[in-house]
Amino acid sequence: MSIPDITGPAGTTGPAGAAGQLGAADQLGTTVQTGAEPSRQKASAPRRPGQRRTGKILLGLLAWLVGLLFVSPLLWMLLTSLHAETDASTNPPSFFAPLTLESYSNFFGGDSGVSPWPALINSAVAAIVSTLIVLVLSTMAAYSLAIRRIQRWSDVLFFLLSTKMLPMVAGLLPIYLVAQAFGILDTWLLLIIIYSAMNMPIAVWMMRSFLAEVPVEVLEAAELDGARLPRVFMQILLPLTAPGLAATALICFIFSWNELLFANVLTSTAASTAPVFLTSFVTSQGLFLSQVCAASLIISVPVLVAGIAAQDKLVQGLSMGAVK
Repeated sequence: MSIPDITGPAGTTGPAGAAGQLGAADQLGTTVQTGAEPSRQKASAPRRPGQRRTGKILLGLLAWLVGLLFVSPLLWMLLTSLHAETDASTNPPSFFAPLTLESYSNFFGGDSGVSPWPALINSAVAAIVSTLIVLVLSTMAAYSLAIRRIQRWSDVLFFLLSTKMLPMVAGLLPIYLVAQAFGILDTWLLLIIIYSAMNMPIAVWMMRSFLAEVPVEVLEAAELDGARLPRVFMQILLPLTAPGLAATALICFIFSWNELLFANVLTSTAASTAPVFLTSFVTSQGLFLSQVCAASLIISVPVLVAGIAAQDKLVQGLSMGAVK
């Protein structure tokens, strides 16, 4: 679109021609603006209240659907554990079979007389002690890798990560022979050492990312005020990285509590853990499905309790270091 040329009588642009040109330009600008206003108004038109309410309802239903999808295995295990063995083993499953607590009674030694408490205590001791050791060592290692960086600190991180690339079964025989030579087979000490070494690399990586978020100026200000390193750790670093500590502790505890391979091979009776005790329900006589579900739920309770107790800290810890 072009603006028509308005000139004077002799082809020269006089005052009248200039005024005409300005008027034509204003008219054209008004036309362009008028044409653009409806589209801009249409694009920025607010949503209706009904559309917002419908979107919130659909989003809520989707969230409930995803939540039920994740909880459905636990609900299935709970329902199966409350059925008798004959009803739990039917195909298709019998949803409306009579409910009973027989499987839970058998888990606590109702028929066999075998108590699960020694295995649960062994798992708790090995998992808690190894988690505390890992937290102390990984925090100090992460401090030297994130704040007071040592030389070739990135090589140290990748070396720690490379230890996780070795399959666990590949180190089973050497560990068994070493433990047998030192006489620590079937002991808490062996499980604590193995679980600490197993969780150390991932704990160092996690704590390093959390400590990297701490402002160095805060630590320097504390040092200028005369605070020594132990006080800086206890009064500054630990409160600032409490969510990261909680997330790291929970992950290490879960990995230690659920470990089966080393516990099954390196322990027999004195230090046998809860996952090893769970496998005792799979015998040559068959799979006791209801008892296995009941045992699985009971053994999962400590992990669920720990996760619920550290829920707020866990969410904050896992979101530390994210893109802001």
